[in-house]
Amino acid sequence: MTRPIVGIIGNHCLLNDEYPAHAAGTMNSDAVSAVCGAMPLIVPSDPKYVSVGELMAVCHGFVFTGGRPNVHPSEYGEAETEAHGAFDQARDAITLRLIRACVAAGLPILAICRGFQELNVAMGGSLYPEIRDLPGRDNHRMPPDGTMEEKFAMRHIVTVSDGGPFHRVFGKREVLTNSLHGQGIKVAGERIVVDGHAPDGTPEAIYVAGAPGFVLGVQWHPEWQAGIDPVSRPLFEAFGQAVGAWRDGQQVHPVKTA
Repeated sequence: MTRPIVGIIGNHCLLNDEYPAHAAGTMNSDAVSAVCGAMPLIVPSDPKYVSVGELMAVCHGFVFTGGRPNVHPSEYGEAETEAHGAFDQARDAITLRLIRACVAAGLPILAICRGFQELNVAMGGSLYPEIRDLPGRDNHRMPPDGTMEEKFAMRHIVTVSDGGPFHRVFGKREVLTNSLHGQGIKVAGERIVVDGHAPDGTPEAIYVAGAPGFVLGVQWHPEWQAGIDPVSRPLFEAFGQAVGAWRDGQQVHPVKTA
């Protein structure tokens, strides 16, 4: 039997500062292939090229990746400011609709960093443009200098709820994660349950209450060394099980919540 297919949401970028491309980090493909046991398929996230219906007909699950551009604040009813940074509105036009359709259908979703924020916005939530500017909050941004190992190094603990879906996936309530984001949840969307927080109170793990399928989002980057990291591996394994179940015509997963 062929492997299930996981769509990895690509980001618009310029190769050599001039050649337009859609790309996704190879660490996402590594995690999907090696840990989920699925075939990674990079999605050109622009409605000029793909539609929600076509993507759902082809893929058995989606990883909504991180990316430097942010969700445009007009998607949650706020005005654009300099603090909001760069945008990719073509990606917004695909991902927000795709998330809502997948949640309704039960098609598995794993949302990471920007994808975590997209999941919240798609369900009607809003975002802070810059977490580090809030009183009492830490700087969650990627260190500006250093090697990849230093940039993706573990930065803080995330505490998840007792008996919740993340507790069941990780097997413990406190996990150590990296931190490479500037924005964060301001108001949780409808049915969005914040299930895990950083020590400064920043939401770090969410799910959709009552979703018929696997829908989990994390603000950190579990794709980094997913095959060996004790937190990342069980998360991608659980997602892979859900993807395989969807491919086989089932709509069940080990972290379903009421």
